[in-house]
Amino acid sequence: MWRLVFICMLSVVGGVPINATQEDTSHATGVLVSMLEPQRSSSETLEGLEDDAFVQEGDILIPEDRNAVQNLWSNAVMPYTQARLNLPSGPGADTDRARDIHAAFKMISDVTCIRFTPHTMELNYIEFRNGKGCASYVGCVGGAQKLYSAPSCSVGNVCHEIIHALGLHHEHSRRDRDQYISVEWSNIMPGKRNDFEVKQGDTQNLPYDLNSIMHYGEYYFSQDGSPTVLSKSSRVQIGQRSHLSELDVLRLNSLYHCGND
Repeated sequence: MWRLVFICMLSVVGGVPINATQEDTSHATGVLVSMLEPQRSSSETLEGLEDDAFVQEGDILIPEDRNAVQNLWSNAVMPYTQARLNLPSGPGADTDRARDIHAAFKMISDVTCIRFTPHTMELNYIEFRNGKGCASYVGCVGGAQKLYSAPSCSVGNVCHEIIHALGLHHEHSRRDRDQYISVEWSNIMPGKRNDFEVKQGDTQNLPYDLNSIMHYGEYYFSQDGSPTVLSKSSRVQIGQRSHLSELDVLRLNSLYHCGND
């Protein structure tokens, strides 16, 4: 999983960072991706995008201007708004999706110094939007930054996209991945092979992580139910969407200098 290295400067005018520790996560527990059955499809893909960007690796948005600088969030604070999700309001309203987003925030803020604050007047912020799947830019790209979240996206899927927005790429696209996994190219759905290509980037000099929340699962985008990704070591679960692994936590804390003056 590689990272971005510049700092995105924010004009923080108001708002107090929240840790989401009081959020109700009972719904989140019920919708986390089950690893008891092979998962052939993933919500971490986006279709029918009407925007000035295209999609790479299923869920990574790439600006039309490929030279746009991608940065980290200043002071480890990510402002956000859910206004574009058009969530229902009032007595009896279904707030499951709002709870899922806050549960995803909590997965990150519980183990890192990163905080999430409702957007007020900050120049750069995350704008959660409805979409046919879930997808995100990587790092802070500036302005109102779209993060797509469909009702089918689990808490783990949303957390995965937020971590993209914080600056981390997919673990299985690391340049050293062939030492640890085998990609079963013949089993991948037509049109999805590019999602499994190696990309160049910074590994932070940290070990490859089969258990990363940023890794594809064993059956992602399988065309016939056969594995698309296999570990070369002892048989272990790969590509879970239930928690941040120890290395996920280490990467984010290192990236945002958590605990450092």
